[in-house]
This record gives sequence, structure tokens and C-alpha cells, in this order.
Amino acid sequence: MTTAFSNDVRALWFTGLGTATLRSDTIYSPVAGEILLVRSLYSAVSEGTERLVLAGKVPPNLHQAMRVPYMEGDFSFPVKYGYSLVGVVDEGASHLSGAVVHLLHPHQDICCVNAADVFPVPEGIPPRRAVLASNLETAVTAIWDARPTLGERVLIVGFGCIGALIGQVLRGMPGIDLQIVERDEARSHLARKLGYRTATSAGDEEFDLAFHASGSAAGLQEAIDRVGMEGRILEVSWYGTSETPLRLGGTFHSQRKTIIASQVSHLPAFQTPRWDLMRRKQLVFSLLRDPAFDLLLDEPTPFDKLADFFNHSPAKRRAIVPLVAYR
Repeated sequence: MTTAFSNDVRALWFTGLGTATLRSDTIYSPVAGEILLVRSLYSAVSEGTERLVLAGKVPPNLHQAMRVPYMEGDFSFPVKYGYSLVGVVDEGASHLSGAVVHLLHPHQDICCVNAADVFPVPEGIPPRRAVLASNLETAVTAIWDARPTLGERVLIVGFGCIGALIGQVLRGMPGIDLQIVERDEARSHLARKLGYRTATSAGDEEFDLAFHASGSAAGLQEAIDRVGMEGRILEVSWYGTSETPLRLGGTFHSQRKTIIASQVSHLPAFQTPRWDLMRRKQLVFSLLRDPAFDLLLDEPTPFDKLADFFNHSPAKRRAIVPLVAYR
């Protein structure tokens, strides 16, 4: 049972091609323990996916598969979309009262959600850093899908959010020889600041494994061309309706290369006998104890300015992950 919550509740909506706006709404205040009222602290923008949604580039046959928790509307517009938010529980289950929690939810200042859908953020992990959890799950799943082994030479093409998170996890594996290819100088500078070997192109070097995270066909081509005999290319970019032309007439067939698709909603088959989504989430938050992840977070955009952030061309930023602040 719920009662109307009368305060001005606002959420970001994509109302048409290239147009974002903040809309007011009424949500419902919980009186039952299984429903929570969460006041948002931070959310993260998964910029590649969210800008494709804003551009109307979700293929019609994927409209159902691409839905996220608490999304409203549909991909033909208007649509309320987003999937990583951290807030404080104001009302609901007594054992969660006052807890800082992470949940999958669009950008919204006050949320009414099921208690089962929140994950309490462990002590010692700042709320700002905790918003990386959703994308870090993507990175962890990609690494599982790729199965890197001791001593491999690994290339990451694209040091955006997912590429950077993959790098932060991989660098803790013994013997991994890691290189970043990133053409954006600001991102390349940050990668060097974090201690990575970087270049604008991999040149003639040969790698055992490549992660492609640039969101471009040229980046995927470089990943394909730079792995050696029976090399693996792990693809984490999503292109929506955009075409992705590739040249496969070179060494792709003769060297028996493999392109592996990775998607966060599905655990790799070899993990499913022992792992589930909750165990993966616990792993992700244990990784987020590392303060080095803070360097990936940009200065927060106030929630009041979030529509402007989407309505204009992306600006140059000092860091990689756009952060939204609600207070």
C-alpha cells in the first residue's frame, strides 16, 4: 500500500531526437516495508549508450531487450532512461533506513523502488565512486568472457568508461602486459597519469588479446588487425543502428581470429554453475574499494543542468565518466 508523495519529483526524459528535458512527476510514498523512498545523491551517465538512445538509434527489434529497470516510455520517445544511481533511503524498510544504496534507475531526484532492487553500499566506498558499479559489472563480465591468462600481451582500444574500467581490473593481474590505444589526447593523458603505456595506434605490435571499447568501426578494425595467430577480440562497444564496416580480407581468416561479444546481462556459461548476479555485484563492490577509480570520475554536473549536458555537443572533460550530483 502506498500514498501519494506530494513533493516536486523530477526526472530526466528524452522527449525526441536530440532533446532532453527535466519533467516533474508525482511518486508514491511507501508505507509497506518492501517499498523504499530513495533520495538521490549521484548518478553516472553511461554516455555511449545514453547518447545512442537520445539519437533514436535503438533498433526496433531490440526495444524490449534494451529496457532497463524503472524505465518509462519507450525508445520511440518520450523515454526516461539511465541505469546507475546512488542515494539514501529516507522511508521504507527499517533495516535500510538511512542506508546509502546503489540501484539501477534513470536519472531522478527521488525514487520509489522495491527493497529487493537496492544494494547497500559497503562502508568505506564513497557514494561518488559507487555509481561506477553498473559499468564495472560490464567490465568484469567482459574480462570473464575474454579469459586473459598469465603473461598475455593485452591491447585496449578506447579509454572511455568501459575501456578504463577493464584496464583498472586487468592491471592487477600478474604478468599482464597492457597497452592502451586512445586518440583523444585528454583521455590518453589520463591513462598515462594512471601509469598505462599509451599510443594513438598500436603500430605493428602483436597482441594475444584485444578489448575493443572505442565505439567506432576503425577501433574495432585496429583490434582485429593487431592480434596474432588465434588471437581474441573482445567487443564491448554497442553501435545501435549504426553500420560497422570491417575489412576481413587480411589476416582475420588465415590466423583464425575470434571476435567475442560480451553483454552485462548474461554471465558467461562457464561461470553460471557457481556465480549469479548477486555474487558478481559483491565482487564489483570489493574492487571499488580501490581509490584509483576516483580518477575516472569527472566533476559533477548538477542535476538541474543535466538536460543541457545532453542537449549540447559533449564538452572536453578532465576525466572520463560524467557524474550527476543531486545535492
